[in-house]
Amino acid sequence: MNETSSGRRARGASAGRAEKTDPHTQIASKLKALYQAVESEPVPQHFIDLLQRLDEAEKRR
Repeated sequence: MNETSSGRRARGASAGRAEKTDPHTQIASKLKALYQAVESEPVPQHFIDLLQRLDEAEKRR
């Protein structure tokens, strides 16, 4: 049983390394980081103003 469990650990470790070098995993990780950075940026004031004007126009209908 020890050989099987240690074999599983070895394969699990190599699978973890394979994920880090997998191009799809790297792209996904970088895209996630980019979207998180954009998500944390403040909304520009001119967008807020535009949204308020659109809300006011909708209320007038």
